[in-house]
Amino acid sequence: MVSLYELGIFSGVSLMRLPPWPDDLVGWPLDTAKARFSSEHHGDFNKWANALATLPPLTQLQVSYADTVTAAGTVDDVALTAALQQLHPWRKGPLQIGNTTIDTEWRSDWKWARVAPALGDLSGERILDIGCGNGYFGWRMLAAGAKEVIGVDPTLLFCMQHLAIQYYTQDFRNWVLPLKAEELPSTAQFDTVFSMGVVYHRRDPLDHVRQLAALTHPGGRVVLESLIVEGDADLIPADRYARMRNVWCVPTVTRMQAWMAEAGLINIEVVDVSPTRVEEQRSTAWMRFESLADSLDPNNADRTIEGHPAPIRAMLVANRPNTAIQGASE
Repeated sequence: MVSLYELGIFSGVSLMRLPPWPDDLVGWPLDTAKARFSSEHHGDFNKWANALATLPPLTQLQVSYADTVTAAGTVDDVALTAALQQLHPWRKGPLQIGNTTIDTEWRSDWKWARVAPALGDLSGERILDIGCGNGYFGWRMLAAGAKEVIGVDPTLLFCMQHLAIQYYTQDFRNWVLPLKAEELPSTAQFDTVFSMGVVYHRRDPLDHVRQLAALTHPGGRVVLESLIVEGDADLIPADRYARMRNVWCVPTVTRMQAWMAEAGLINIEVVDVSPTRVEEQRSTAWMRFESLADSLDPNNADRTIEGHPAPIRAMLVANRPNTAIQGASE
């Protein structure tokens, strides 16, 4: 089995080898992650690798990690768009390379605007982003001062999208690895750990929150974002929620607070509760599949197509205490 990391990425006629992954990931299953960049792991790998191979060069590079993560400069926009469209669907953004704007399904800048005030200055922090997608939030974290962002997401396409953006930014402080959270070593610890849009996909959400706490340095922070349901009772969908599979529990905010407290976290703060609007999550030319509008009752936008309450999301921030936390892996 030959992986992308062994072959490098072809760009035109020149061979570009990726720099090594950060040397501070001691004990991480990097061989496993590297092996997943292969056609043996995913049948579309060669298609995606070929898309990366045809990315045209960009000159006069200027990088910005504002609301739209941008690598400005002179590039063949027609060839660029053709290559990037081979990595469809694009979920998190917005992103822009040259004059090509990748109008992603999610306006992820809106979510970042809701949590950023609670985070403040991230100067010098090492950050872990679980379920990071293509790494959009990692670029925003760097702009807020983070020293290094390690994202993990088992969806290989998102990792390939990240490589495409990283090819142009040439900024290797932000990485996306094709790993699951449960594959991370118990010794890994970060200043801030993010889990956004993950916990409701877990069969055991409390165990997930405990892992977030264990992956956080004493005194560090956990950012937990989830779909929520209003009222006193959690929602346990019998089948799907807003067309999504594997939604095991849509919690109340009170339940999220209880999970964090039981995981040993303190200073639990609800920093935002917002309904998800169709302007924030929608189909575009860069995500041509069904999106939120197709998941709502056509006669009542306050309900999903299954009859559940329409999506609302809450974002909570808490600290790991400086002392050991009971039940967390050290």
